[in-house]
Amino acid sequence: MRIAVVTGGSSGIGAATARLLAEQGWRCVLLARREDRLRAIADEIGAEWELCDVADREAVDTVAARVTERHRAIGLLVNSAGIPGRSTFLRSEPELIERVVRTNYLGSVWCARAFLTALEAGSPSHLVNIVSVAGTVAVGRAGPYAASKHAQLAFSRSLTIELAPRGINVHTINPGFVETEGFPQTQLLEHRVLAHTVAEPALVARRVIAAVERGTVESFVPRWYRPAAVVQALIPGVLARTQAARHRRRKARG
Repeated sequence: MRIAVVTGGSSGIGAATARLLAEQGWRCVLLARREDRLRAIADEIGAEWELCDVADREAVDTVAARVTERHRAIGLLVNSAGIPGRSTFLRSEPELIERVVRTNYLGSVWCARAFLTALEAGSPSHLVNIVSVAGTVAVGRAGPYAASKHAQLAFSRSLTIELAPRGINVHTINPGFVETEGFPQTQLLEHRVLAHTVAEPALVARRVIAAVERGTVESFVPRWYRPAAVVQALIPGVLARTQAARHRRRKARG
């Protein structure tokens, strides 16, 4: 039986991905912080579960040791755990900035390292990092979150090269706005036009499966977010000036 470990498996993209994997015959091991939600999803899809805060490196190592004792070989690791950081660098509490970086970026690093031996034993295997369009386009009003996702994206791209000789395929998924419990998109959904930019977790889950099946290295969900990343990479000054001008207008209006 194919074994998949999914972090952030109690809700949102992680839960949607676990449901789809279970439908396709994968035996899932779900990791998350909230026991009630984690147990409910696990019972629903017949999965195993472990309480784990991926921001805590020692906790990740401890949980990984328990999981790999039961499952020596793992075919798939999905790093989906993440927390929001919708504030600026100057307004955010220092603790929030640190927490966002530890969870969104370092959490993926700790999980990849902790499950590496099991992924090698399951070779050819797959590691999926759920990053974000925010990892490709810097946004001032969510600076800490964007920075954590930029770091996670660089990590994922580097890992793609590093793990290839070990028979582990790395896939980077960059979702745009997704309506989840942890990332509500209330304002966008209330807008007649912008509501169409919000995706459901199930769409991201389908793209995860597609990336694994087709060997896609990096995907944007929906696909039309990719041009924004290209603009940021080629002419970053344009986006920076546009956002700064918008910020000045809002400040002038009070």
